[in-house]
Amino acid sequence: MSAPVVIIGTGLAGYNLAKEFRKLDAQTPLLLITADDGRSYSKPMLSTGFGKNKDADGLSMAEVGAMAEQLNAEIRTHTRISGIDPGHRQLWIGDEAVAYRDLILAWGAEVIRVPVAGDAQDAVFPINDLEDYARFRAAAAGKKRVLLLGAGLIGCEFANDLSLGGYSVELVAPCEQVMPGLLHPAAAAAVQAGLESLGARFHLGPVLTSLQHSDDGLQAHLSDGTQVACDLVLSAIGLRPRIDLAAAAGLAVNRGVVVDRQLQTSHANIFALGDCAEVDGLNLLYVMPLMACARALAQTLAGKPTAVSYGPMPVTVKTPVCPLVVSPPPRGVAGEWTVAGSGQDIKALCRDAEGRLLGYALTGTAVQEKLALNRELPALLA
Repeated sequence: MSAPVVIIGTGLAGYNLAKEFRKLDAQTPLLLITADDGRSYSKPMLSTGFGKNKDADGLSMAEVGAMAEQLNAEIRTHTRISGIDPGHRQLWIGDEAVAYRDLILAWGAEVIRVPVAGDAQDAVFPINDLEDYARFRAAAAGKKRVLLLGAGLIGCEFANDLSLGGYSVELVAPCEQVMPGLLHPAAAAAVQAGLESLGARFHLGPVLTSLQHSDDGLQAHLSDGTQVACDLVLSAIGLRPRIDLAAAAGLAVNRGVVVDRQLQTSHANIFALGDCAEVDGLNLLYVMPLMACARALAQTLAGKPTAVSYGPMPVTVKTPVCPLVVSPPPRGVAGEWTVAGSGQDIKALCRDAEGRLLGYALTGTAVQEKLALNRELPALLA
């Protein structure tokens, strides 16, 4: 039997690539390997579960057996890769060698963890997959007070979701505004005000220095001397692309696993997409570029080499209390911002010296203008 196409990872990147590939090739052996239980789910939905009152099973779209049947594939769950041998076209699972025709790295990004002093480190929960969500939801049952570390996109989404789920939320982040680096300050202020209207409280500037068990749950000590009483801590500090195994195998890495426009790494027959991949210098942790990569790479794997292209890639942030769509200007391109609107309804536009639109941030009712503005945006990878 010929060596299979092997995909490492069964998140949105791995499963969507497999689906796209099967549209083009129904017969080539396909093996997916995952460190988790292989259920199909949409990761962006993890920050909507409390508002919708859905547990992990409720967010799952298909069990692993159904996915294996749908994809005509073998799926190995709770399995970790221990090494990759590009020269012999094989990977290692412990002492077991697995040959591949093509290998695709779709293993995503890992949560950034920061050390916290004190005796309550077991009460800090990151959420990066469905199993993490199940653990946090179990820990949050019967509790009311959540301390959220991080005020980036994911932190703000969880703040909105947990508030809708009836939790008291306080956010701690060492920044001057929410979603720094992503949002114009005027849009950030609108989102923060929206979250505050739900009862969320912000501590922007300090960091969490220690976390102690107390008679009444937990006591969090911040670097500015503030103390916050809470029941558990959700860490949403950020994600770091997984590159260690790729680097150990001799593949080029930077922020992510370096790939060209055909998603090929520095070694033939090894590709990468999704959160772990740096595509032509861009590491975008969003769904739209992931889907574009899955469609292009499926064509390449099916025998029709195809370069990925990115059109405009606006990001819809799930903060329903203050709707938000943002398209950050390309890095390194000079532009001037103009801001219109007030309160929750902000339209911030960035244009170059010739008046061409480079990016935007729209909140509240201004999000209705996104379709018209998207037509003006430049492609990220033409």
